[in-house]
Order: sequence, then structure tokens, then C-alpha cells
Amino acid sequence: MSAQLSPLVSEFESEEQAARYDAWFRTKVQASLDDNRPNIAHDDVMAEMRQRLAAKRDQRRNDR
Repeated sequence: MSAQLSPLVSEFESEEQAARYDAWFRTKVQASLDDNRPNIAHDDVMAEMRQRLAAKRDQRRNDR
């Protein structure tokens, strides 16, 4: 059994849980670093999301 962690120090209940999360997180970061797809600029993503949200908003208005 692993040691309990203080909720004042860690959001995890045990060292084992913290270690599992750390391993999962490191795997996700490495997968992102290894991804060969081209990067997309933040401003481009935000512009596309604004367009999608506006289209949804317009669709809802038209459905009324």
C-alpha cells in the first residue's frame, strides 16, 4: 500500500496515484512532441472557433 498524501500538499490521495498521473501526463506530452502534423497558430484556431460559434448561434436564431 502506498503512503497517503496531505490534501494541503497534493491533489492526489496517494503517492501511487500521483505516480500514475505523472506517467500518463509524460506519455501525453511525449506523444505531442512526437506528432509530425504541422502546428496551427493560436490565432488561427481562435478565428475558426469564433466562426463555428457564430454559425451555431445563427443556426439557433433561425430555428426559433
